[in-house]
Amino acid sequence: MSELLIRQFPCLSDNYGFLVHDPDSGETATIDTPDADVILAEAEAAGWRITQIWNTHHHFDHAGGNEAIQAATGAKIIGPRYDTHRIPGITVPVGDGDVVSLGSHKADVVFTPGHTLGHICYHFAADKVAFVGDTLFALGCGRLFEGTPEQMWHSLSRLAALPEETKVYCAHEYTAANARFALSVDPDNRELQAYAAMVEAERARGEATVPTTIGAELSSNPFLRPMDQAIRSRLDLAQASDEAVFAEIRHRKDVF
Repeated sequence: MSELLIRQFPCLSDNYGFLVHDPDSGETATIDTPDADVILAEAEAAGWRITQIWNTHHHFDHAGGNEAIQAATGAKIIGPRYDTHRIPGITVPVGDGDVVSLGSHKADVVFTPGHTLGHICYHFAADKVAFVGDTLFALGCGRLFEGTPEQMWHSLSRLAALPEETKVYCAHEYTAANARFALSVDPDNRELQAYAAMVEAERARGEATVPTTIGAELSSNPFLRPMDQAIRSRLDLAQASDEAVFAEIRHRKDVF
């Protein structure tokens, strides 16, 4: 089986587009559709034909290009079963535990409500790759537009349990801002300090900070670390539940 090929490129103001290609079958999936024109141009530049659209959730900057890309390519649209009434053109609704295929490469569907109630992620276990939409970000997590802190913490915990070497492709370039906030709640974390310095240098060079890895996030992302005693002490929540500490971190980020 050939290696899964991933083409990453900027879309809109701070989104990333991802084309995932299986050389053996020639199949190509776009993960979400933030900008149909850019995605189609990137596929043409790569010499790839888009055969599938994999949506993570219903927000316009993730599903707004569905119909244009489907019209141009005939691609089937895979997306969360919960959002069939909110995502244009879904032909294959999927839910937690389902498996979707790109040629011989298999991805598990992971239900991750919180940012939205229907959000899903796609985990290529054999390829050690996960496309996580707006659930997990490098040094951050998505805003809770629809779900509860308890739901989001459970969703993040599921992603945190993936192998540490898993490459995490999140959908926005938010890392520099996330790093500034992370240091406000976990300032003495040396791994976070090093991560933040790396991000600053990457952004100064105009480089992407995505993908990250599960291991890097476990060491430095405060949204995955509500059990950490230093964070709990700083928030004066030593005896609180992990969900309560996570909720406080998320609230502080919302107003940061």
